[in-house]
Amino acid sequence: MSSDTLAKASSAPGTPEHADTPRIVPQRRLGQWTAAVVVLGLLGAAVTSVLRNEAFQWDVVADHFTSAAVLRGLWLTLWLTAVVMALGFALGTLLAAARLSANPVLRAVSWGYVWLFRSIPILVQLLLWFNIGALYPRILGVRTVDLLGPVTVAVIGLTLHEAAYAAEVVRGGILSVDRGQIEAAQALGLSRWRRWWRIVLPQAMRSIVPPAGNMLIGTLKGTSIVSVIAVQDLLFSVQLVYHRTYQVIPLLMVATIWYTVVTSVLSVGQYYVERHYARGAERTR
Repeated sequence: MSSDTLAKASSAPGTPEHADTPRIVPQRRLGQWTAAVVVLGLLGAAVTSVLRNEAFQWDVVADHFTSAAVLRGLWLTLWLTAVVMALGFALGTLLAAARLSANPVLRAVSWGYVWLFRSIPILVQLLLWFNIGALYPRILGVRTVDLLGPVTVAVIGLTLHEAAYAAEVVRGGILSVDRGQIEAAQALGLSRWRRWWRIVLPQAMRSIVPPAGNMLIGTLKGTSIVSVIAVQDLLFSVQLVYHRTYQVIPLLMVATIWYTVVTSVLSVGQYYVERHYARGAERTR
């Protein structure tokens, strides 16, 4: 009898070796399935109660969801978010570079800026800028009231606030790059600009993008605070409507849904940007 025949015979179902082989039985996860069913049941009940609750007045929500006033407020919210993030990160990058420089004065000024603007609540900052005319009635010979309107005050206040956080995000991203990468680039004779543009920045972006994406979403929602200085953003626009119609809940739902939609789109974009800069660093897909 050949060796192959003996091997097949030894692996036959009736052999003692096969009888002694333990049978693998999947573990029963009754608790997990029970918890999942309970959570889904509670979630379904919550959604049903919201959809069937007449106090939400979903017909009113549908009527105002794409109204001209709401869309104008939404556009101003998006514009304000984009401008504040662009200016905030531009200023924050300069502050981060100053914090990492060898000049002790620049380091102290950058640290002081970050400390100050992270210490003062954003609402207080906006109110201070809105009432800057009480301190400086004229700037460059122009009345402050004419120079700084509500939208300008919102841009200045939010930008200065965001720059303090952006500076720390950028600084943390730069510090996350291994020092050996910079030394290797220096050994290759790359100029300082090319080292930052080709070596440091692409690797730092892996650490910068996630908190920057969170800042973007936070800024989008945080712009609602400018309604206190009469900037007609999305929240202020729906407030103008429900002050006239007294339909508070449905108009607030209009703003809530719009914020949710825009935030979801930004979250998807953040995912793809993170995946782009993570190329070459991930071991598995």
